[in-house]
Amino acid sequence: MARRQKRQAHHEEHMDETWLIPYADLLTLLLALFIVLFASSKLDAQKFDQLVRSFNVALNGGLSVLNQPSPVPLDPTLAQQTLHKGQQAEREKTEEERKLEEAIRKETEDLKKLQQQMEGYIISNKLEDKLQTRMTEEGLLITILDNALFDSGKADLKPEARKLATELAAMLVPHPKKVTVTGHTDNVPIHRPEFPSNWDLSVKRAVNFLKVLLENKQLDPAKFSATGMGEYHPVASNATPEGRAKNRRVEVAILRDLAAPPKNSVQP
Repeated sequence: MARRQKRQAHHEEHMDETWLIPYADLLTLLLALFIVLFASSKLDAQKFDQLVRSFNVALNGGLSVLNQPSPVPLDPTLAQQTLHKGQQAEREKTEEERKLEEAIRKETEDLKKLQQQMEGYIISNKLEDKLQTRMTEEGLLITILDNALFDSGKADLKPEARKLATELAAMLVPHPKKVTVTGHTDNVPIHRPEFPSNWDLSVKRAVNFLKVLLENKQLDPAKFSATGMGEYHPVASNATPEGRAKNRRVEVAILRDLAAPPKNSVQP
């Protein structure tokens, strides 16, 4: 009885070592992979051909199950042609990117020239406290406070505001881009027969300013649009008279045709 238990214990202590076979295969494959990676890290045209031939032999050109060579021959110029096509495609892509970057740079310069013209007009007419210009990712944004354009609660342009719109239209002629005119108000309710809400007032102001711009027949009306945002896009707090004055404004955006440049290249 004791001898049988001893043989059983010895049998239980003997471990199953069949896992060593796939483990050894795995190590062999990893070694082969590292050799290929090492060879590829110092690749030139000749070594590339040799590498392709090696893979072809391993995958297609070796002996088949019936110990017959693969019928698919290796074209010795295939690797070079593939490499050349890849390099050519990369050069063409780089050239397209360069042209796009150049076009974006030129468009930004044109918008900055327009901004400088507008800044000159603002300074010469002492309108610094009523007009502002700013470069954004979308294009050039011109902000005009409502007291430079309209009387309180009205949408008809003042005579001096018509002059401003006329001057701006002339500046836009050399820059045939899309232009949006957006009206904004504060949050003080308005109840007038012609303007039941701030929505109505903001829309009418934007449309009236747009109409004066388009009196210049050199501008394409198809590129212009007008919208009203009412009180819902403030730039300052409506809790103070100063904040409400900043919120009552008309914004004229001269939009880019191309994608915006990187943020770090956009200047205020």
